[in-house]
Amino acid sequence: MKRAFFFSLITFTLLGAAEVYAVDYPLPPPGSRLIGQKQIYTVPNDGKDLEYIAEKFKTGVLLMLEANNTVDPFLPKPGSELVIPSQMLLPDTPREGIVVNLAELRLYYYPPGENRVEVYPLGIGQQGRDTPIMVTRIIQKIPNPTWTPTANIRARSLAQGIKLPPVVPAGPNNPLGRYALRLEQGGGEYLIHGTNARRSIGMRVSSGCMRMRAEDIKSLFSQVEWGTRVQIINEPVKYSQEPDGKRYVEVHQPLSQNDWDNPQTLPIAINASFGRFIDDAATDAMAVDNAITRRAGVPVVVNAMQSAPKTVAPVNSMQSVKATPQPAPITQAEGTPVASTHSVTLVQ
Repeated sequence: MKRAFFFSLITFTLLGAAEVYAVDYPLPPPGSRLIGQKQIYTVPNDGKDLEYIAEKFKTGVLLMLEANNTVDPFLPKPGSELVIPSQMLLPDTPREGIVVNLAELRLYYYPPGENRVEVYPLGIGQQGRDTPIMVTRIIQKIPNPTWTPTANIRARSLAQGIKLPPVVPAGPNNPLGRYALRLEQGGGEYLIHGTNARRSIGMRVSSGCMRMRAEDIKSLFSQVEWGTRVQIINEPVKYSQEPDGKRYVEVHQPLSQNDWDNPQTLPIAINASFGRFIDDAATDAMAVDNAITRRAGVPVVVNAMQSAPKTVAPVNSMQSVKATPQPAPITQAEGTPVASTHSVTLVQ
């Protein structure tokens, strides 16, 4: 962002020393929004940083930092245990097409006619160039797009001593990667695309578009059709009362609007529905308050003692995982895309 949930929703395939993690989660039963299973990862003595671990587990750096707020983002201590945020509540939206929750920097894709959801980390718009909230659709698929930086982007880059060319051709140095999906709203200005800045995934870095890792956008691009519904929301709080009686709250740091904002202490709005959830006798209001204060980005049980379920569902357990992350290529900055004439698009 995660009743018998299977750990097959995150598949471990051993290939020598490497492990491969899928992003498929079976959809929960009716009335449920909880998917996935928390994991504990023991950091090996391999010199890898947090970004490598985030990529290995198909998640983002900021999500890892939320779940592990005392970890060194540059070099986690060997032998230390990290929470992998692989359990989550589905957004309270129609389970159709693509759903992006900006606050958690995740994209959810619901393949039509299938009982599953795919979850991917995203890079989104930075302060002042925010990715907008919208309901729209895909109007173009572009492979191998070229990039024509706008006048504003070229001026900002020049101020930093970087002179951008009028057009960046398709290829490994293109900020849009190898595939892009153009959205209808905004005159086609916004795209979901790859990137040549791999380390920017799971961060606020773009000029408003949404970036994905190369293998993720390739997978998404191969599945979605023109006209696919896309809903973009910005909801730092998700909550659910599950069929087994458990009540969950998942709180993410809200997106800052200014350089002086601290996402860990920014106020979080409580709407009427969430207020009723908190005020319900079955909810421990103090547990909710603690979850809002901590903002760990993972589901937390907030049942009042008298209403706590008698049985513990296996989804609450944590799986211990040992894996050797593989290096990711160093990448460079993005820009505002202009699609090529090809049928697949990458948007930044």
